[in-house]
Amino acid sequence: MKARILASMILVGLAATIATPAAMAVDDDAAKATAKRNDCFKCHAIDKTKKGPSYKKIAAKFKDKADAEQKMVEQITKEHKVKLEDGTEETHKVIDTADKAEIKNLIDWIRAQ
Repeated sequence: MKARILASMILVGLAATIATPAAMAVDDDAAKATAKRNDCFKCHAIDKTKKGPSYKKIAAKFKDKADAEQKMVEQITKEHKVKLEDGTEETHKVIDTADKAEIKNLIDWIRAQ
């Protein structure tokens, strides 16, 4: 009986491990659509500095930081001043969605650059 319970627990654990990457997969097209709809590409590019830092630079800045997701959420959901590459300051646009899954997908996409 104990062996069956243990085997069942192992199978459940394996199933969760296998399912986790798929559940965490970034929807690139949806993230790009969110960024485009919010004019993010006006100031940011994937691998080039524009008015703002590239997404690669942003990903590197937040790499291996425990609070990265929280700080990135704040950056795109709360109005604040940002210093641009040319030294000027501007109010960062607030993203036009309150959908947590859409925001997380965009942040995960940026962090994957």
